[in-house]
Amino acid sequence: MSKTATFDPISARTTLFAALLDAKRRHGAAKVVLEDAERQTLTYGRLVLGSLVLGGKLAGLTRPGQAVGVLLPNVNGLAVTVFGLNAFGRVAAMLNFTAGARNLISAVKTGLVETVVTSRRFIRATNLDDVVSALAATEISPGKYVKIVYLEHVRTSIGALDKLSGAARSALAGMLFADAASRADKTAVILYTSGTEGSPKGVALTNTNLVSNARQIYAHADGMLSPADTVMNPLPMFHSFGLTAATLMPVLNGLKTVLYPSPLHYKQVPKLIGDTKATVLFATDTFLQGYGRAASDGELNSVRFVIAGAERVKDATRAMWSKTGTTILEGYGATECSPVLACNLPSGNRPGSVGRLIPGIEPRLHPVEGITEGGKLVVRGPNVMAGYILAERPGVLVKPEGGWHDTGDIVTIEDGFVTIRGRAKRFAKIAGEMVSLAAVEMLAQDVWPDNQHVVISLPDPKKGEQLVLVTDNPLAQRGELLAHAQTEGVPELWVPRSIQIVEQIPVLGSGKVDLAATHTLARQTRPTP
Repeated sequence: MSKTATFDPISARTTLFAALLDAKRRHGAAKVVLEDAERQTLTYGRLVLGSLVLGGKLAGLTRPGQAVGVLLPNVNGLAVTVFGLNAFGRVAAMLNFTAGARNLISAVKTGLVETVVTSRRFIRATNLDDVVSALAATEISPGKYVKIVYLEHVRTSIGALDKLSGAARSALAGMLFADAASRADKTAVILYTSGTEGSPKGVALTNTNLVSNARQIYAHADGMLSPADTVMNPLPMFHSFGLTAATLMPVLNGLKTVLYPSPLHYKQVPKLIGDTKATVLFATDTFLQGYGRAASDGELNSVRFVIAGAERVKDATRAMWSKTGTTILEGYGATECSPVLACNLPSGNRPGSVGRLIPGIEPRLHPVEGITEGGKLVVRGPNVMAGYILAERPGVLVKPEGGWHDTGDIVTIEDGFVTIRGRAKRFAKIAGEMVSLAAVEMLAQDVWPDNQHVVISLPDPKKGEQLVLVTDNPLAQRGELLAHAQTEGVPELWVPRSIQIVEQIPVLGSGKVDLAATHTLARQTRPTP
């Protein structure tokens, strides 16, 4: 297919809402751009109008530049809220409703979030009443507690004057929002790390970061995507993959996006794919396995491409989806990079790699002691975050030095293709040799492809560290793994000392393995030799 877009970093210096207005102008106000699980649709015209009406009401409850917490699932109202906050110069702090009260309290304190927007219906459906009560009791500053705003209450307060004001703003949007370039480098969204290694860190992403990444992805796609496509997004928008790649990218480039509130509904997501004839799906390997197993005949046949990220795609997953005629394109990113950095394409799809870097990314490989191939990937580009907001310094932006972000990932780059060798933190030093835990996990995957495996390292008085395989395969035996390693020429040093069998590997709301919970689970489970 011919290239349909190029990435222009200068034009990406604008706000999210201004980019939405530009998409409306290019694709038409009547173009349906969003649909949710209740089969409610929004055209560009209605999305813009709704954002201005709701944003105007929320602006009356908050201050310019203030971080406003957003605690909502994937529904049309979430997109309207994010664009509405952006239109009036507020920052959307995307709260992970699966993170638990402790992490959510830490998040609002870190971002100095005084107001949280949510839905009473959602809170009741997900039994989050206690979490919301805990948030409401959180003191952000002396005498200042978090205020909970329910969208249902806001909607009932919208009168004829509000609607007329929104319609007037919509008609005059080109003039009213002509200052978008001056706000381009202002923070648009705060996302939060999982908090598995301590308190969650806030990641401040600017308007330019998000618009750039949405356009970088589309330009990198090199014609494989078009406004004729329908995107299915079951990934939560509190995660950067679900926000930018699976929502902002299609919305700002004319593709209809279907939102679903939970990626864990393995029967419902395939059914909605079949009903909407979605052609592009964003998901993680864990979720793809679930959809592939649960789908009824024909439900997934409309999907041309799956864009997969957040974790390595297994060979068994590719084989499962190949039966539907779907091509899996594995990509790679980091929340701090808005998030996408690389992705495979139909014209260059190398399984095992994460594809080539997207336009506008400047990479460096820093050498790592004990690693002979590749190095630690450090990147710079228009999508690299404004900075971190740390729990010990609430509201203070800690900028990346020189605009460079250290991904913490050990990679090799061959013929332009990036291959992830492992996290720098996920290497164990055993008898003086650096061993990649990810590589050992792949070894286990070769032996037991239908199961999930995580390798952890524990202190060892003789060799420094020892490896333990945590698996949901009740029949896993170390002897079988050792025999496969010997066949593949893998040193016995790489074979885990013991195997711990668990009922289920813990998974975060984003689809990634919860490493901290896996460590805890492993300590509570009796190992097998």
